[in-house]
Amino acid sequence: MAQFFVVHPDNPQSRLLRQAGQLLADGGLVAVPTDSSYAVLARLDDKAAADALRRLRGLDDRHHLTLLCRDLAEIGHFARVDNRQYRLLKLATPGPWTFILEATREVPRRVSHPSRKTIGIRVPDNKVTLGLIEQAGSPLMSTTLIPEGEDEPLNDAEQIRERYGNQLAAIIDSGACPLMPTTVIDLTGAAPQVVRRGQGNLAALGLD
Repeated sequence: MAQFFVVHPDNPQSRLLRQAGQLLADGGLVAVPTDSSYAVLARLDDKAAADALRRLRGLDDRHHLTLLCRDLAEIGHFARVDNRQYRLLKLATPGPWTFILEATREVPRRVSHPSRKTIGIRVPDNKVTLGLIEQAGSPLMSTTLIPEGEDEPLNDAEQIRERYGNQLAAIIDSGACPLMPTTVIDLTGAAPQVVRRGQGNLAALGLD
């Protein structure tokens, strides 16, 4: 059964984040609130955890897993970013946006798209999520916690415990978070393409 951590949303207790970070290091999956619904996280270099993420969501290997990064500089280590893309990323991060970019060799094949060699990357605007990434010391694999066969993501920790308590190592509760997932923008073409509309004001990025 998943451990349940009640964490302050603005001043997350470092002791609890360390415990959750250790569970990630041990290969577990952790459900965490973000600025756009709950996500399930796993360590980047853990193949078994990546497989478990896909099974929990009912996803195949063509579905992008997203890298959650601490900042814009870290994005540049895992994705190829030109000047045009950088300006947009600087404007949009941190925030509820997922950007599809060309992956570098630092990204494990199981995380990138198998045929396109692309990766979804974002910097969340949430202190709890960022604190957990900091504890991990590197970006984390993530996927929005949308139950298989449903359209809406989950945002209530107790509901997540009822449905996924046996599949997760930990659940972090810092209060309800938005129900809407991130907006996904593909930056691999000649112009940005909105793949999924979710949280975030596209007009603020000049895309609407």
